[in-house]
Amino acid sequence: MDVKFILEAVVVLGAIVMGTRAGGVGVGLWGGLGVGVLVFVFREAPGEPPTAALLIILSVVTAASMMQASGGIDWMVKVAARVIEKHPRQITVIAPLTAFAFSIGAGTGNIIYPLLPVIYDVSYRNHIRPSRPLTVTVVQSGMALAASPVSAAMAAMLTLTEVPPYNLGLTQILSITLPACVIGIVVTAVVVNHLGKDLDDDADVQAQIAAGTLAPPPPRTELASRATTRHAAGTGDEAPTGDDAPTAATATGETSTPASAQLTATKEGRNSALAFFAGVLLIVVLGLFPGLRPSFDLGEGSVPIDMTTTIIIVMFAVGVAILLVGRPDVSKVPEMSVFKAGMISAIALFGIAWLTATFIQAHEELIVDTVGGWVTDWKFIFALAVFLVAALTTSQSTATRTIVPIGLAAGLAPGLVTGMWAGALSGVYTLPANGTQIAAANFDLSGTTKLGTKLLDHSFFVPMLIMAVVTVVVGAVIGVVFY
Repeated sequence: MDVKFILEAVVVLGAIVMGTRAGGVGVGLWGGLGVGVLVFVFREAPGEPPTAALLIILSVVTAASMMQASGGIDWMVKVAARVIEKHPRQITVIAPLTAFAFSIGAGTGNIIYPLLPVIYDVSYRNHIRPSRPLTVTVVQSGMALAASPVSAAMAAMLTLTEVPPYNLGLTQILSITLPACVIGIVVTAVVVNHLGKDLDDDADVQAQIAAGTLAPPPPRTELASRATTRHAAGTGDEAPTGDDAPTAATATGETSTPASAQLTATKEGRNSALAFFAGVLLIVVLGLFPGLRPSFDLGEGSVPIDMTTTIIIVMFAVGVAILLVGRPDVSKVPEMSVFKAGMISAIALFGIAWLTATFIQAHEELIVDTVGGWVTDWKFIFALAVFLVAALTTSQSTATRTIVPIGLAAGLAPGLVTGMWAGALSGVYTLPANGTQIAAANFDLSGTTKLGTKLLDHSFFVPMLIMAVVTVVVGAVIGVVFY
């Protein structure tokens, strides 16, 4: 390695570190400054800006924000809450899988925020330690975006792997990430279901109940008798649900209605959510069957339009459909949380991805020879690198555009890269600094979900580590065997 390479690497790492400290759009701004240093100081040619990924994010965020303004996300949350409440005894598995499905459809993990009080309510009422379903549900959202056709992370990944010589398209990526993530979630839920003391045996919880600061859950005998009554009536439910369910009590002893009943949903919200889901399904079908896409002769024979263009067109069409069936107030779209988060992701992705593209382009031969040798001998180094960048930046799309190009340039098979990438994105929950982690801890009135005091002693760390390792291993095996 020459001195110039080392100095430029320091610039890249420095920009990432400073951007991480600034947070949000600061990641993109520091990335852009890094490009300026490489170009003006070191005289490197600018790399190709990630315009394709940026355009996908803008189109998807616009459609998703229209859906949110129409009440579509509220409708999705209410449906998810009903599914969770219907199977209270299996909540540690059902809750994260349900949240996973809706995170995939919406392209954002933010959908789990309103689900957190539902998960706490159902688990506590059924004498289940709330930290178990809460932590698994939160952690899964870190890697769910690797299985979503309309997430910013997928947009970043697709623009890297769809092009020759890799030719790994959307459906191939999903065929790796979907089963790997599901297996990772289920295995994690099974293990986590044995972590910590049961609610009735937790001395701290029982002390709160005895002191009157925490209302006790309904007696097990009451739950069993109601479940027996419902089963005899032919419902087959294991525990009471809906209006017949025993309600959770507040610290003052007052009762509340089931959490799902407090969520609102409208016909317009339902229609907009269904329109958005139809668009997601259409994208998957067009990715699976390229012959359905228009083809054009650009000098190298008739070739169907790429998936980047396809996703953008479909998402704009979805936005128009939502405009007609959901009737959102368009002036409020920029105020939606999905819109704000999406714009921040786009800026962060653009700056940092342009920086890494410039650096890799300038030193591709050295990276292939040096880093390629490392990842060939120890392939897990790639997964570790994605994990660490995700942990430092708390951004799946930034971790994707920063490390995946290096792994591909170093000679790793795209299927292997994809499999490890999915699980390694869980690294965003390494530190207890994310909004969903903080929200889950605050919603858990029993105090079983903790943020810790020593950075890595929080309730999410072990579930995150289990999910990351299992998903990386399963994803790598699927990627190697089938691709």
